[in-house]
Amino acid sequence: MSANYDVVIVGGGIAGLSLASALAGKCSVALVEAEQTLAYHTSARSARQLIPSYGPPAVQELTLRTLELIAAQDAGRPEPVLSPRSFMLIGDDAAVREQASGHMRPISHEEAMDLCPALVPDSFTAAGLDTGSFACNAPVLLEDHRRRAEAGGVDIITGARVHSAQRLGSGWELGAGQEGFQAAVVVNAAGAWADEFAVLSGVEKVQLQPYRRTAAIVDVEHPLPESCPMVAAADDSFYFRRDGAQVLISPSEHEPSGPEDAQPHPGDIEALIARLNTLTTLGIRGVRTAWTGLRTEAADGVPVVGFDAEAPGFFWLAGQGGYGFQTSSGIAELAADLILAGQGPRFRAGVRHPGQRRRWPRPAGPSGAEEWTHEYPHYQYCRADDPGRGSPGPEERSRGGRGRTDLLARAGGGRAAADEAVDAGGRALLPGWVDSHTHLIFAGDRTAEFEARMAGRATAPAESP
Repeated sequence: MSANYDVVIVGGGIAGLSLASALAGKCSVALVEAEQTLAYHTSARSARQLIPSYGPPAVQELTLRTLELIAAQDAGRPEPVLSPRSFMLIGDDAAVREQASGHMRPISHEEAMDLCPALVPDSFTAAGLDTGSFACNAPVLLEDHRRRAEAGGVDIITGARVHSAQRLGSGWELGAGQEGFQAAVVVNAAGAWADEFAVLSGVEKVQLQPYRRTAAIVDVEHPLPESCPMVAAADDSFYFRRDGAQVLISPSEHEPSGPEDAQPHPGDIEALIARLNTLTTLGIRGVRTAWTGLRTEAADGVPVVGFDAEAPGFFWLAGQGGYGFQTSSGIAELAADLILAGQGPRFRAGVRHPGQRRRWPRPAGPSGAEEWTHEYPHYQYCRADDPGRGSPGPEERSRGGRGRTDLLARAGGGRAAADEAVDAGGRALLPGWVDSHTHLIFAGDRTAEFEARMAGRATAPAESP
């Protein structure tokens, strides 16, 4: 028998766990993870830095909201998630200006050298500093989400890879490991496997692309001071930060990959060490450990959050790229709002349109608490086929609409070229449908066969009558 839930979340990384935490106690939720442990892939291989100046505008807004939510919860934690650690960008004047945002201020060469004395003075000419950046204790945050989710009644099932998913009636049927699930809403938080899970579910994929990102913890002759910011090259060729007596380094590569348990390429870390030993006085001596994670992105670099336009109850929570932790709480809040907005007798999925407003409390200042109105113009989901608002324009489609018109526009930028045009003279051309069966329609009951498939057991084809 299948277990029934309002929501089934597929994927136990930071995205799925934070949403489970946000939904806990508000509806019945199951979280299903293919691996034996939660946060096994990219979420366990994070740089552990939340940077408001990093990413496109929508990501920066989500980062600020995430920092607010985590900071509010840190007050009640025995061990905080956040600790101040600035972020410094270095390079030439043009590169730093291009990469810097409103959350970053330019600083002098002398200021940059004071902040990070390990830099070789002639290795850069310009710098920018984001003092609103924070180190993130990722294990504490992940465990807090897990604890809050389970305390709110969320069932977490690990070691259960989804092998079947289909929409039946007004809900979804999933088979994962030896378990079967029924739900009104299924959330695709499968990370690098999000498009694969969509195809398994009979949903059109959104062309997400995983990219490799390698990092290592290295021993150094000259450790960085505790106050040293995280340092990144404006041309995206490396970053490094203090990690106790060691240093975390990364070549910041952006190499396309398939969904996999990624591992470092031979020579990548060694080449970076050779370069950093010329750009800094760290004196890197050896590698303690190295790993590679996958950062999965949509073509526009903005997370994909919302209900699929053509698959009712199928909710996308994917494409966070390298911003998974720094947007996690903000995206979870948004996603939970979208899911719960439609809760009713049938738990129907709700839709939030671009420009719709949501009021959030601003932290209290000298004059006391106040409220501010915040728009979701960049990342808010809308249906391209909503009959109440007409067809979305190109700008709306690029921002959030995920209907078929949007997918066609992204793929081809307009009408596709054709080798030959045929005037049908006002008639319609329909694709042919051929029934390959050689017998009368089967009128039996295949409930037992379906339950066997949901449980992962092989089934023989039903005999013809």
